[in-house]
Amino acid sequence: MDGFMDLFSTVAIRAGIPESCVFRKKAVELPGFFRATKEWDLLVVRDRKLIAVIEAKSQVGPSFGNNFNNRTEEAIGSAADLWTAFRERAYMDSPAPFLGYFFLLEDCDASHRPVRVEEPHFKVFPEFVNASYMKRYELLCRKLVLERHYSAASFITSTRTEGSAGSYCEPAGDLSMDRFIRALAGQVQAHV
Repeated sequence: MDGFMDLFSTVAIRAGIPESCVFRKKAVELPGFFRATKEWDLLVVRDRKLIAVIEAKSQVGPSFGNNFNNRTEEAIGSAADLWTAFRERAYMDSPAPFLGYFFLLEDCDASHRPVRVEEPHFKVFPEFVNASYMKRYELLCRKLVLERHYSAASFITSTRTEGSAGSYCEPAGDLSMDRFIRALAGQVQAHV
């Protein structure tokens, strides 16, 4: 994920933000509303104004079921916490920041396999019926943006062997890396 964070940092800097205003690994805590602080993967803060926040997650390995539910709850909870803290002026007079969600999923047999749903009392939404975890992550990213929890989301996949070489796929055009980068750059440029 470091390579992608390098890319997003470069995008912010090329959009006009000084390198000293881009934070990774250190000084990445922001106050929350439901918790004291949360560490994010990348922050852009200039003149005490929060400009951009990025959360990056990945899923590799066979345990897709529990991890998918945890990632879903975490993504929604983190966004709700940030936006509520924003409403309560935790970030002082910052304009609404760019909040980005970047997700990398392992492309393997287990991520493509259709998943059965349990419907003992009520029907699930039809898009989840027989949807693989790959499709479920795509739906999650799309719905996070649709419901305005995040400003933009990028969903990419890669195999274990090709991932280390930097090769990846974009299963959905509306969740492409290019679209995510353009949204980030546009938000940063608006505040330069």
